[in-house]
Amino acid sequence: MFSRYSDCSDVLLFLSLIHEGNSRILFASLISSVSQTLFIRMRSILIQRMNSMKKSVFLFCISVCLILTLQPVASAIGGGEGWIQIQCNVDGASVSFDGEYKGVISGGSLTVPVYTTGTPYTSYSVTKSGYIPSDGALSMPDEGQTRTYYATLNPISTPTTVPPVRYGSIAVESSPAGADIYFEGNYRGRAPLTITDVWPGTYTISAEMTGYRTYSATTSVSSDMRSSVYCPLTPTNTAGALYIISSPSGAGVTLDGLYKGKTPITLSNLAAGTHILQLDYAGYYDWKSTVEVPEGGTKTVSATLNPMPTSTTGWIYVSSSPGGAAVTLDGNSVGQTPVSGSLKLNSVAAGDHTVNLQLTSYNAYSTRTSVSPNTVTEVSAVLVPAGSTSGKGAMSISSNPVGANIFVDNNFIGISPLTANDVAAGNHLVTFKMDGYQEYSTSALVNAGTTSSVSAALLPVTPTPKSPLLPLTVVLALGILGLLVLRKPE
Repeated sequence: MFSRYSDCSDVLLFLSLIHEGNSRILFASLISSVSQTLFIRMRSILIQRMNSMKKSVFLFCISVCLILTLQPVASAIGGGEGWIQIQCNVDGASVSFDGEYKGVISGGSLTVPVYTTGTPYTSYSVTKSGYIPSDGALSMPDEGQTRTYYATLNPISTPTTVPPVRYGSIAVESSPAGADIYFEGNYRGRAPLTITDVWPGTYTISAEMTGYRTYSATTSVSSDMRSSVYCPLTPTNTAGALYIISSPSGAGVTLDGLYKGKTPITLSNLAAGTHILQLDYAGYYDWKSTVEVPEGGTKTVSATLNPMPTSTTGWIYVSSSPGGAAVTLDGNSVGQTPVSGSLKLNSVAAGDHTVNLQLTSYNAYSTRTSVSPNTVTEVSAVLVPAGSTSGKGAMSISSNPVGANIFVDNNFIGISPLTANDVAAGNHLVTFKMDGYQEYSTSALVNAGTTSSVSAALLPVTPTPKSPLLPLTVVLALGILGLLVLRKPE
């Protein structure tokens, strides 16, 4: 700045020299000239200063205008106050109004003061890490009023990653090898084998083989592990025995439909398991039951037979194919066979009887049958159409007990049980004879190309007591004869 006033300093120095020379006129003229020069110079300096200060003055004016403009707004904001309360279920959540942060939820709520005459807020947002944000609309409160809004934050669900299940396996062996293996009751193959892709857990393994007992075991399976199961099979003893006794003794024994003898009796080499046992004795009701034969053991069966009430009559059940045939018993009409089932003839006297059946367009049927007291005798007739071509068939004949002499149409053909072949089609009389048993006869129909079955249960003969007078009568007759001879004249 001093450089700008260097000319003025030179002038003042010149003036001082003149003053020291006591030249007043020159001094006065010089003063006038200098004053004009100084004024011009000062005005130039002031102009330069003013130009440099224009920017600062402009900024100062702008600031003053802004202050004057904002002063009424500041006065308006302070005009009224209300409150907005945000209640939330999560402490520590951040609250914002129209994106402007207002504070943090504490004790379940946050109360924010607002100026009722200021710019209104229109929305709120409550956020916290790990929770779904809660947003809502706002309405400004009136002066002195509090508006309450509720925000509920729900945790962000984190998907649970389930690790993949790793399977295990079961290795199965049997002794002897080749047993059928069952996994939880389901067939999987023959041992040795490996059951793969098994979920971890506990399972039942079974091994089966004909002639051996079933073996079962429980095993546990773990992930990526192999369990081992060894199945030692035990042979089964399938043979057993029955020891059978009865009261009265001597009852006929039939097992599974086959005659075995009389009680008491032991039946050996029987298959283990369930069998049907039947005992019969003349004058007693049959005894029938299922029995269990143990493996490798003997079971005792004791049967008590109940006596039948004394009677001299029995029953004859007559059936025919086809039905509707007229039936006569010993020449007397007794009815007609039904289409299904049997014609029941009651109170038929014990002994032999003749049963005849007749049906239009069919050959007549006749048979001789024997009726025992309190027993049912069945007559089944297969009627042959009239004029049908005759042929040959066969008869399968059995008796209980076995060993009876068999006669067909009074011709001996052998000992029961037997099968007679090349028998002419038609009705035939079959007779059973056996010492110690009553003779039994029945009629059997043989159809061409078929085998007819004939069976009989023979009844024991009741012994007839001999009269003690017979020997005495013989002796007396011989004595009388002798006397007559001696008295004959010579």
